[in-house]
Amino acid sequence: MMNRIWNVQTNLLDVIAQQKNNEGERDYPLHWERLHLASCAQIGQWLAVKRGVNPEMAALACSLHDFGRIVTGKQKNHAENGYEPVKNFLLQQDCFSSEECEQLALAVKHHSNKDIVGTPLEEIVKDADVLDCFQYGQELSRPEQRQRLEKVRTELGL
Repeated sequence: MMNRIWNVQTNLLDVIAQQKNNEGERDYPLHWERLHLASCAQIGQWLAVKRGVNPEMAALACSLHDFGRIVTGKQKNHAENGYEPVKNFLLQQDCFSSEECEQLALAVKHHSNKDIVGTPLEEIVKDADVLDCFQYGQELSRPEQRQRLEKVRTELGL
């Protein structure tokens, strides 16, 4: 039997596959979206276990955090732009409570605010995002991203 992480990631890959018609207009390539959602989810699970947060919810939030950019193709305001679409996506999965949908959607909405401390789930998404971007050589241009990266690297002994 497949779990909710598998279901969400599989269905999210289907959403990404539907975006192919506008590849040249996207701020990030679709291959990045695929890699980033999966590796971010794994990092999120590890951080959740270490921090005593629900690992499934962390993996789900990390998988979904760039939903706004996936559906719009644009980086600008992608976190806020993902809030409603990700809630609708989760409701279609038919395996989440309204409270879980809201927690996950808020983690999506707030993940770009790297300088603001949020809920433990939101913090995991922010930290997994910067660590994953770093591991793939993405530039962390904002000081709050670099500060967050150093904090996570220290926490994990990297």
